[in-house]
Amino acid sequence: MFNLPDDEILPLSKEHVFWTWSAQAKVNPIAVKKAKGVYFWDVDDKKYLDFNSMTMCVNIGHGDERIIKAMQEQAGELPYAAPGMTTKIRALASKTVADVTPNKALSKILFTLGGADANENAIKLARGYTKKHKILTRYRSYHGATAGAMAATGDPRRVAWEPNLMPGVVHFLDPYRYRSTFHRTNPNISEEDFARDYVNHLEEIILYEGPDSIASILMETVTGTNGIIIPPNGYMQGVRQLCDKYNILMICDEVMSGFGRTGKWFAIEHWDVVPDMITMAKGLTSAYAPLGAVAMKPEIASAFDEHAFESGLTYTSHPISLAAAVANINAMKEDNVLGNATSMGQVMRRMLNDLGESHPSVGEVRSIGLFGIIELVKDRKTKEPMTPWNQSSPEMNALKKYCLDNGLFLYTHWHTVLIIPPLIINETQLKEGFDVLDKALEITDRTVGG
Repeated sequence: MFNLPDDEILPLSKEHVFWTWSAQAKVNPIAVKKAKGVYFWDVDDKKYLDFNSMTMCVNIGHGDERIIKAMQEQAGELPYAAPGMTTKIRALASKTVADVTPNKALSKILFTLGGADANENAIKLARGYTKKHKILTRYRSYHGATAGAMAATGDPRRVAWEPNLMPGVVHFLDPYRYRSTFHRTNPNISEEDFARDYVNHLEEIILYEGPDSIASILMETVTGTNGIIIPPNGYMQGVRQLCDKYNILMICDEVMSGFGRTGKWFAIEHWDVVPDMITMAKGLTSAYAPLGAVAMKPEIASAFDEHAFESGLTYTSHPISLAAAVANINAMKEDNVLGNATSMGQVMRRMLNDLGESHPSVGEVRSIGLFGIIELVKDRKTKEPMTPWNQSSPEMNALKKYCLDNGLFLYTHWHTVLIIPPLIINETQLKEGFDVLDKALEITDRTVGG
């Protein structure tokens, strides 16, 4: 379609592209030519198994013709309409998304361009609705790279931009059992008591900050890149109770954990909790087009019935993106993708456990659905991480290089390896990836006790 030889893609990109999350002189991108299913190919026709769904987003898999066709047809019919207008696809997409929210209770939908501005708008809605200003988020959270979303982010990515970020954010601790601050001398505490301790910790923060100043608690339902930290039973229910007790809105960031990733439309459904808002993106269209959304309870929307919501986006409810979302959700239903995420999630958990038993550098494995992680350590007893906090290491770099050299694309973060494949993956393909990982972990094993 575009006249550019494959061998010019990389040099032309290096000349003109400014790369995000990167030191410009150190970038060495994969020049991708095509993708299909759970695989993609570079310009040299090397095949990669995509164990990260590109950026944790291609949930339906690559090259689904149903989604591509829907986008093509929408482009031919109506490629754009102004934000103050409505269209057939806007009406249909709003209902389609509302219908998959927990109990269909979040029936008002604000469409954005991605996850960061979904979280930004959720914060604005919370502040406008409650007339309060503080936002509570967790230290291991990531909510996006815009100024407000970055302020809400707890992890070190925010530090480079401080103090020029949105004010009013207070952070608290994740219920991270493997490295629990509260239970280093009591690791065998029951799940119920563990959850209660972290709910009590959150309530103490609420009381210190003043409930009358707190608009919302914003959380990744399952902490994403910073650990795949799965909340214990009782924790999310406890947070919901605190929000009700102190008149605080509960916002679940499901940008990464939503749309089947955990075997449910939204991860919060595992705990039978209905939040006041859910933010989403990534799997909403399986990244076939940029789109985010805020789903909210109708009473939040009705707070703006008589005065304007002073915010907006030129590309809100972009018809082509909405067509991708509707086709994506329909395809997921048609193919029972949530069922596959559940069944293959059980297979993946077994494979993760096998790696943990075979490799001394594996400190812990965690997963829910097809959302998994391997936490690597130099010593299982002390839990010393393979890489110091917010740094890299030769061992982790070598592990990732081995995987790429052997056709496995995945994401490593500090001392962890994330496994987040497309939700259409089968057992044979999972084994293909785990066979490579099994060999790669021999690199980190050599560090143990060394």
